[in-house]
Amino acid sequence: MIEHSIFLVGPMGAGKSTIGKLLAAELQLPFADSDKVLEDRTGADIPWIFDVEGEAGFRKRESEVLADLCAGPVQVVATGGGIVLLPGNRQLLRKQGLVVYLQASVDQLLERTSKNANRPLLQVADPRARIVELLEERDALYREVADIVCDTDHCTPKQAALMVVERLGAP
Repeated sequence: MIEHSIFLVGPMGAGKSTIGKLLAAELQLPFADSDKVLEDRTGADIPWIFDVEGEAGFRKRESEVLADLCAGPVQVVATGGGIVLLPGNRQLLRKQGLVVYLQASVDQLLERTSKNANRPLLQVADPRARIVELLEERDALYREVADIVCDTDHCTPKQAALMVVERLGAP
């Protein structure tokens, strides 16, 4: 029996949303995607929020969504890639649930994100260099909050979800 929410953290393209849905089904828990919750609340997509409010405005909204999800029922939550940037978010994640860092290689992240224009931080001339930069900035923060680290490079989303279940020791 899972007693705390499970928060999936990691870079864009690590599989948080896809694996999160499968993990939630496997554990018979509700699933929430913090980015989707944020978009539903604002009635605007993330690129638009970035354009209008900048990254700081987006991060403030993201923190509010995280706080609400933490106060909700036990569930599996896919978080945005930058959720770990703010110290208050890292503290909340550690305190409120079990955190799984889904990691992947730069090549995998680039391949998985290359066809998605809904990623404002990758709308640059050299997405590979930007992914490397983001990982250098965030990897230590993901590891700081993580109870479990899972490499998603050489497995299907279903295999990754089952790996998380096994590492959770869930029945």
